[in-house]
Amino acid sequence: MTTTATRPGAAGRNRAAIAAKTLRTDRWWFPPLVTFVGLAAWVLYATVRVFMHKWYFVEDYHYLTPFYSPCLTDRCVEGSAEFGTPLPSAWFIPEAAFTLPFLLLFRLTCYYYRKAYYRSFWFSPPACAVPDAHQKYSGETRFPLIFQNVHRYAFYAAGIISLINTWDAIRAFHSPSGFGFGLGNIILVGNVVMLWAYTLSCHSCRHIAGGRLKHFSKHPLRYRFWTFVSKLNTRHMMLAWITLGTLALTDFYVMAVSAHWFDDLRFIG
Repeated sequence: MTTTATRPGAAGRNRAAIAAKTLRTDRWWFPPLVTFVGLAAWVLYATVRVFMHKWYFVEDYHYLTPFYSPCLTDRCVEGSAEFGTPLPSAWFIPEAAFTLPFLLLFRLTCYYYRKAYYRSFWFSPPACAVPDAHQKYSGETRFPLIFQNVHRYAFYAAGIISLINTWDAIRAFHSPSGFGFGLGNIILVGNVVMLWAYTLSCHSCRHIAGGRLKHFSKHPLRYRFWTFVSKLNTRHMMLAWITLGTLALTDFYVMAVSAHWFDDLRFIG
């Protein structure tokens, strides 16, 4: 007769005493590693660009990178500041200092991004069936994780900022001779569309659309919007990554044209 070593478990039950940290033999560490590299690279790029304080606006076509929108410091080049310049030009103040913190808060508190950086940066846990790297976890009820609960309010701010980005994309259909259309317009509009898709796919948006309703039949418009948002919500992770890509692409294109590395490909104007 053989016996299996056990150790006390919850509620007095016994659990198998497995010495190994995990019995997984696949490359469970690869997805967290890819996430870590991807997020770290984007954060590094965005941080450098935000504090470069140049190559963010193309005056001829009114291309403004979303990293600098709205431009609010007195360092803003002519034509790029449509909401005034109430902020000083200190090097440590980003041109979009009023909006960037809310965008960062919206992404940090996003349900998908929580999963992403909990696993890839905090190893909490790094993968299914792999032990948590931390001894204790109090949930999102104590400092600092209690601030994750402000996600809904960050969503409202993100919606306003998306409207500003939409206005920037509309204003970009401008050339010295009037209406103009180029590759930069396609990139700016594509970025705005993806940003709206990501913002509306947010779990908070889905709850705002259909939460606390007892009878969908009495609210047909909200039901249709909730159905639309629910479909987007199934692609929330994909949209989170796509928007990181479109933001970086849009910023790089505007930077390249502004720095005269190459000319904008114009179709009209």
